[in-house]
Amino acid sequence: MASSHSSSPVPQGSSRDVFFKKEVDPTKHIRPVQSLPDVCPKEPTVTDQHRWTIYHSKVNLPAALNDPRLAKRESDFFTKTWGLDFVDTEVIPSFYLPQISKEHFTVYQQEISQKEKTHERCKNICPPKDTFDRTLLHTHDKSRTDLDQVPKIFMKPDFALDDSLTFNSVLPWSHFNTAGGKGNRDAASSKLLQEKLSHYLDIVEVNIAHQISLRSEAFFHAMTSQHELQDYLKKTSQAVKMLRDKIAQIDKVMCEGSLHILRLALTRNNCVKVYNKLKLMATVHQTQPTVQVLLSTSEFVGALDLIATTQEVLQQELQGIHSFRHLGSQLCELEKLIDKMMIAEFSTYSHSDLNRPLDDDCQILEEERLVSLVFGLLKQRKLNFLEIYSEEMIITAKNIIKQCVINKVSRIEEIDTDVVVKLADQMRMLNFPQWFDLLKDIFSKFTIFLQRVKATLNIIHSVVLSVLDKNRRTRELEEISQQKNAAKDNSLDTEVAYLIHEGMFISDAFNESELTPIAIDTTSQRNASPNSEPCSSDSVSEPECTTDSSSSKEQTSSSVTPGGVDILVNEDMKLTDLELEKLANNIQELLYSASDICHDRAVKFLMSRAKDGFLEKLNSTEFITLSRLMETFILDTEQICGRKSMSLLGALQSQANKFVNRFHEERKTKLSLLLDNERWKQADVPAEFQDLVDSISNGKIALPEKKSGVTEERKPAEVLIVEGQQYAVVGTVLLLIRIILEYCQCVDNIPSVTTDMLTRLSDLLKYFNSRSCQLVLGAGALQVVGLKTITTKNLALSSRCLQLIVHYIPVIRAHFEARLQPKQYTMLRHFDHITKDYHDHIAEISAKLVAIMDSLFDKLLSKYEVKAPVPSACFRNICKQMAKMHEAIFDLLPEEQTQMLFLRINASYKLHLKKQLSHLNVINDGGPQNGLVTADVAFYTGNLQALKGLKDLDLNMSEIWEQKR
Repeated sequence: MASSHSSSPVPQGSSRDVFFKKEVDPTKHIRPVQSLPDVCPKEPTVTDQHRWTIYHSKVNLPAALNDPRLAKRESDFFTKTWGLDFVDTEVIPSFYLPQISKEHFTVYQQEISQKEKTHERCKNICPPKDTFDRTLLHTHDKSRTDLDQVPKIFMKPDFALDDSLTFNSVLPWSHFNTAGGKGNRDAASSKLLQEKLSHYLDIVEVNIAHQISLRSEAFFHAMTSQHELQDYLKKTSQAVKMLRDKIAQIDKVMCEGSLHILRLALTRNNCVKVYNKLKLMATVHQTQPTVQVLLSTSEFVGALDLIATTQEVLQQELQGIHSFRHLGSQLCELEKLIDKMMIAEFSTYSHSDLNRPLDDDCQILEEERLVSLVFGLLKQRKLNFLEIYSEEMIITAKNIIKQCVINKVSRIEEIDTDVVVKLADQMRMLNFPQWFDLLKDIFSKFTIFLQRVKATLNIIHSVVLSVLDKNRRTRELEEISQQKNAAKDNSLDTEVAYLIHEGMFISDAFNESELTPIAIDTTSQRNASPNSEPCSSDSVSEPECTTDSSSSKEQTSSSVTPGGVDILVNEDMKLTDLELEKLANNIQELLYSASDICHDRAVKFLMSRAKDGFLEKLNSTEFITLSRLMETFILDTEQICGRKSMSLLGALQSQANKFVNRFHEERKTKLSLLLDNERWKQADVPAEFQDLVDSISNGKIALPEKKSGVTEERKPAEVLIVEGQQYAVVGTVLLLIRIILEYCQCVDNIPSVTTDMLTRLSDLLKYFNSRSCQLVLGAGALQVVGLKTITTKNLALSSRCLQLIVHYIPVIRAHFEARLQPKQYTMLRHFDHITKDYHDHIAEISAKLVAIMDSLFDKLLSKYEVKAPVPSACFRNICKQMAKMHEAIFDLLPEEQTQMLFLRINASYKLHLKKQLSHLNVINDGGPQNGLVTADVAFYTGNLQALKGLKDLDLNMSEIWEQKR
C-alpha cells in the first residue's frame, strides 16, 4: 500500500513488472469496460487486446480503489476487503443535539449587521490585496479544462457498453473494416482511437489521483482505526475464552449434581403421570358398559354426564391415544341414540300422564322420572320437547269430550246407537237437561285436566329455574374468584418490588412459593378427570388422587321441586340465561295454550249442538243457567292458568247477542200485541203486581220468585200504589213494568249483555211511547180496537200510565249505571232522551184536554147573549161540561195536576168570555148588562169551586172586563 501511494499517477512499464496476477481465461469477460487496457506508451494493438498482459494489473492506488464489480464507485476503504455485502449505514441524528434553523442565527445577524455594513463600506473604499493562492486556482482551472476534453457520454450515470448505441458511438465499426485494401489506414485510425481513449483515461486518473491526494489523511486515519479495531477484537476473544472456561468449571462443580437430581425427579414425575394415565385409560375403557347399564335403568342424565366427561378426557388428557381413536365417534353416536330415546321416553310419559283416568287423585305421575327426563333434554339442548307435550294436550282434550259424550249417550235408552251412527247426531238428540249435564261433566273433566297440566308444567318450570339459578351463582363465584386473583397478583407485584429493592435474588425467593401452586395444579387436574378411582395404597399416586365426593360437591347444587323431589344441578349445563328465560316463558305460554285448547274444544262442542238452532230456542231460564255454567268454567280456568281465554267467552257473547235479539223481539212483539188490543180503560191491579212494585220500592229490582205451596187469594186493587201515590193504569202498563224487570234481571244474570240490553230496553220504551201516542192522541185505537171515540178519560189514563213509566226511568238508569264501565256511561243519555220524550207526550195530552174545553167554550160563548134569565143557558151548559170533565179525570190524575189543568181551562174560558163581552160592548159600568154578566160569572165560579179538590182554586174573574179607557 505504501508503494501505491509513492507511485506516480501515470503507471510505468518497469514498475508493473513486479506485480503479477493469475492468468484469466481470455474468453470470459464479465464487463466490457475491462477490455480497455491501461494507458501505456507501449500498448498492444487491437488484434491482441484479448490476451492478458501486465497492463491488465491494477496496482496503483486509484486502480485499487476502483472496483470494477461495483455499479457505482464507493469511497469506503472496507468495501474491497469485506466484500459486496458491506454497506454504509446512515448515522441516526443524536437526540441530544437540537435542530439548527435560521431562527437560531437571527440574534447574531442583528448584532453584526451594523459591523457588516461598515466592513462593506470600507471594502469599497479600499479594496484588499489579492492574497489568494493563484497556484491552486490555476490547478483547479486546468483540471476543469482537462475534464472538458473528455466527451460527455463517458460522464453519464447510465453509461454502459451493453447498449448498442453507446457502444457504436464509443467504438465506431468503420475503424475495424479491413476490406478494400485499406488495412493500413484503418489500422492507423484504430491506433489513433486507442490513443484517444487512453488519453481520456489518463485525464480521469490524474484527476482521481489529485482528489485522493487531497484526502490522504483520511485514508491513513482509516488504516490506523482498523489496526486498533483488530486489537480490540483480539482482546475480546481472549476474555470470552476465559469466561467460558470459568463457566465450564462452575457447571462441573456446582450444577451437574443438582441437575442430575432434578432429572431424576422429573423422571419420577413422568412415571407417576404414566401410571395415572394408565389408570385413567382403564377407567375410560369401562365407559361404554357403564353407559349401557345406566340406559337400562333410564338414567339418561347419568349416562350423558359420563359421555361428556369421557369426551372431555379424550380431548384433553388422552388425545392421540391410538387405542381410543374410534371411541369419540362411538360416544357421539351413542349420545345421538340417547337423544332419540329421551324424546321417545318423554312422549310416552306425556301420553301416560295426560291419558290416565281423571278420577285419579294423583296430580303428578312419577315426578322423579319427569325431573330426570327434563334434565337430560336440557343438557342436550332439546328445547322442543314442549311441542310434544302441546300436541299430546290437543289429542287428550279431543278424547275427553269424545269419552264424555259416549258415556252420556250410552246411559240414554231413547237413543238407538244402531240407527244413529254418528256421535254428533247422537249428541244432538239430547234434550236440554241431558245436554246441560253432559256439558257440566265436560267442564269438570277439563278443570281436572288443566290442574294436572299445571302441576306437570310447574315441575318442569322449577327445573328450568333451578338451572338458571345455578348459572347465575356460578357466574357470581367466577367474578369473586377473578377479583381474588387480581388482588393476589397485586400483592405478588408488591413482593417482587420489595425483593428487587432489597437486592435479593428473585429466583431464590420464589423457589419455595412455586412448589405449592404446582402441586395444587396437579391436584386440580386430577380432580377434573372423570370417574376417578379411589386412591390406591401406592405412595406415588397419593398426592394425585382425591375422592369423588369432594368433586361432586363442587360441581352440583341441589334444590327441591314443588312435589318435594331434590334436584341436583350439574355445572355442565351449556344453556345461556336468555335461553332459559325464554324456555320458562314458553312453559307459561304452554299453560295458557292448555286453557285455550280446552276453550276451543268447548266452543266446537257448543257449535255442533247449535247447528239446528238449539241454543237460540232456549228460554230465559235455560239460557241464564247455561251462561252461568260457562262463566264459572271461564273463571275456574282463569284461576288455574292465570289468564282468561277469549274463545269460549266470545262464543258465549255471540250466543248472548242472539239471545238478546230473540229476547227483545219476543218482548217487543208481545208489547205490540198488548197495545193493539188495549181499549184504554182502567184495569184492576192484581196483588202480585202490587208486590212487584213494592219490591222495587225496597230496592230489589227483580221478578219475585214463585212461591211453592198454597197461597191465599187476594182481591185485585183499583189502583197501583207506588210510594204512596195512586196510579190508575191500563193492563198493558202493568205487563210493561214486568217486561222492564225482565230486562234488568237478564242484565244481572248475564253481565256481558248489559250494553245490548240497555239499547234494546230504550228501544222498547221508545216504542211504547210512540205507539201509545199513535193510538190515543193520534186516535189510532178507533181503527185498531174499534173505539167509538177517544174520551178525556182515555187521555187522562194514558197520561197517568206515561207518568208511571217516567217514575221508574231513574230507577232503571241507576240499575244499568251500576253495571256499566265508566267509559260506557255515555250510553245512559238514552234514558235522558226517553224521559224528555215522555214529558213532551204528557204535555201534549194535557194540551189536548185543554184544547177540548177550549173548542167547547168557543162554541158555547159565541152564542152567549146578555139577557134574562140568570143564570143563562150558556153558563149552565158550560158548568155541566166542566163537571163532566172533572168527573172523568179526578179519579185518574192527582189533585195537583187536576188543579193545574182546570186553571189552564179557566184561563181559556176567561179569554173566550172576554172576547164575547167585547163583541157585545158590555163593560163594567154597573149597568143592567153588567149585573147579568156578573150573576152568570158568579154562578160559574160557584159551581167550579164546588167541585172536589177545586175549592181553593184562585179563578180571578176580574180579568174578563176590558180596562177603562
